[in-house]
Amino acid sequence: QVQLVESGGGLVQTGGSLRLSCAASGSTFSINAIGWYRQAPGKQRELVAAISSGGYTNYADSVKGRFTISRDNAKNTVALQMNSLKPEDTAVYYCAADKIWGRLSSPSYVTSWGQGTQVTVSS
Repeated sequence: QVQLVESGGGLVQTGGSLRLSCAASGSTFSINAIGWYRQAPGKQRELVAAISSGGYTNYADSVKGRFTISRDNAKNTVALQMNSLKPEDTAVYYCAADKIWGRLSSPSYVTSWGQGTQVTVSS
């Protein structure tokens, strides 16, 4: 079992920055893929960014060039640096992890979730 705890959400103005952090505990040795999903009201949960244990990254087109995901394997943490935020980035952001990279791309297959943290970008 893997437990994920997010922190760092909040309210920011358009163009501002936020940094989200996720701390993993439990069977962290089993984590290969870890990343961030988001879900806005009335919308499906979507993968924002992911990183493998080897450092391979994947980003949604909507955040490329603005968001950066990073991982500290020794500390079992993952961070999402969000710059140039837009109102459409407003959502609950969830940390997600799985031992299989391919499964992280589909929320139906992800095995570990955090509780979520709210990010609100005001216009």
